[in-house]
Amino acid sequence: MTSAVTTDTSARPGYGQLLRTPGALGFVLPGFAARLPFGMLTISILLLVQHTTGSYGSAGIVAAVTGISMALSAPVMGKLTDRHGQSAVLVPVVLTHAAAVSALVAFALLGAPVWALGLAAVPAGASVPQVGPMVRARWAARLGGGTSQAEGSGGGSPLLATAAAFESVTDEFTFVVGPVLATALCTGVHPAAGLVTEAALTLAGGLVFAARRATQPKAHAVVAGAEKHASALSSAGLRVLIVAFLGIGAVFGGMQVSLAAFSNEIGNPGANGLLYGIFAAGNMTAGIACGAITWKIGPRRRLLLGYAGLTVAASVLWTAHSMILLGALGLIVGLCIAPALITGYTMVESLIPASARTEAFTWLTGAVAFGQATAVTLAGRLTDAHGSTYGFLVPMAGTVLALATLLALRAKLAPKAPSRIINASAPAAPAARANERGVGHRVPVTVD
Repeated sequence: MTSAVTTDTSARPGYGQLLRTPGALGFVLPGFAARLPFGMLTISILLLVQHTTGSYGSAGIVAAVTGISMALSAPVMGKLTDRHGQSAVLVPVVLTHAAAVSALVAFALLGAPVWALGLAAVPAGASVPQVGPMVRARWAARLGGGTSQAEGSGGGSPLLATAAAFESVTDEFTFVVGPVLATALCTGVHPAAGLVTEAALTLAGGLVFAARRATQPKAHAVVAGAEKHASALSSAGLRVLIVAFLGIGAVFGGMQVSLAAFSNEIGNPGANGLLYGIFAAGNMTAGIACGAITWKIGPRRRLLLGYAGLTVAASVLWTAHSMILLGALGLIVGLCIAPALITGYTMVESLIPASARTEAFTWLTGAVAFGQATAVTLAGRLTDAHGSTYGFLVPMAGTVLALATLLALRAKLAPKAPSRIINASAPAAPAARANERGVGHRVPVTVD
């Protein structure tokens, strides 16, 4: 039997070579510092509002408003970034976010009603800086991703796929450290300490990242009388990926609420950070592995197979009734998320032109936030009424619906054929099929 994994390390350069890209460390390090608070935001809101109201349902509503606001504003922020540049957008955004989160903390501690907390959550979510998509856009600009039409087509550096994997690992590391740090601060220092720290880190990290102007992608300003750039959302393939990322967000949101409720049910609230850390550690581990592997199958098939595995894993979470079993199942779910995330972000390079790429990345990030927000609301109400077991049904439902959509609309994920014509008499179909199989300029070594 032939494996889909190959061991030809020359086909895909490693992380070391990626980080030696000129100027890379100048935006990777401050970019990590600026996005770390993202992993703290939802769990910090959940723990603070649950402490002040005594209800996971109320906490879920406030967290959901934050996530929905972020999901709606993220594509707008991405489009403005593509048009005006990263620093011009990022500086006012992080200043606004720090002020909005401070107001939310004050309202919660003063015992404001849930509707008032929801109103305060709107600007807090809408001003979440989209640092992850900005970092990905910088990688694409540095590695010549603006002309790539398909993975393996030769239009961009082979380091693009490695960069996508590296960024997924970075994202997942924030979800390992962020929830654990937020839980420790909220339970060990003060219920508001998680949000206060989140706001401070966002402000400091965002300003440092914005100051690194040399590696920013070129802004694509709209000139009067010129043809406007098409929105990234006009791509049918991106719309399908958005559905997939909504399902991934449902896993994140459902896990956050349900793990917190489960930890309280067993009389050990501090276990929440440990259990979520195990889940996120599985995600990060899989991300590291994906970046070191060269795949023989194309990205579309890889996404479908990976998402099927995620759906199966998420569908059995509700059966866990012990901390050890839940930790093991959470680890498996985490291991299944990273391949889907990495593949989805990598496919943006072949589906979306460079002029709309930051917007595309923010649509995907926003989809995760929207799915997370919806899941937090549903799981919060279910856990309030029936316990954590019912909350774990939310990740199952989200991934099942997303997988069904992926299977039905998988043809939309095929990359467009390169616009450059090499031989007018040669048919394009064989080349397209070769790209879908992931073969072409690479010659992988097959592992039996």
